[in-house]
Amino acid sequence: MRIIDERDHSRRLLEEVLARPLFAHLSTLHENVPRESPVWFLWEDRCLWIVGNYKWDSFPKRIEKEPACAVGIVDFNPETGLVQHVGFRGRAFLEPQEASRVERLFNRYMGEKERWDPRFQKVLGDRDWVFVRFEPETAVVRDQSYSVGE
Repeated sequence: MRIIDERDHSRRLLEEVLARPLFAHLSTLHENVPRESPVWFLWEDRCLWIVGNYKWDSFPKRIEKEPACAVGIVDFNPETGLVQHVGFRGRAFLEPQEASRVERLFNRYMGEKERWDPRFQKVLGDRDWVFVRFEPETAVVRDQSYSVGE
């Protein structure tokens, strides 16, 4: 993956932002019209892993037809002035779910499995739930934080 306009701290900031349980915004195309889906993600093996339901969610079918997509992730806190952004362009592919990876992804957002809402526990082993493996080709990493006056 190539970081566009890489600065000294870009790779470190990239890893820091991707380690946080933030929402990503997955942008796909449907008949040349962009569509956006807010998703949870797991950063592993230099890929973003996103879980989706093949029957209910529309983004897995869009990716099947057109794998080129983009992902944006923003961490923003107006009280502290934190504004950090990671934007990716790349390709995505569908893969069968892998229970241990699903658990790592859900643990990241909800804590240990015992704390999950029952609807998320039902995902494990359900073949309708698939992984989107997003392989970034380029990334833009920015820290646009500002000072907050008192």
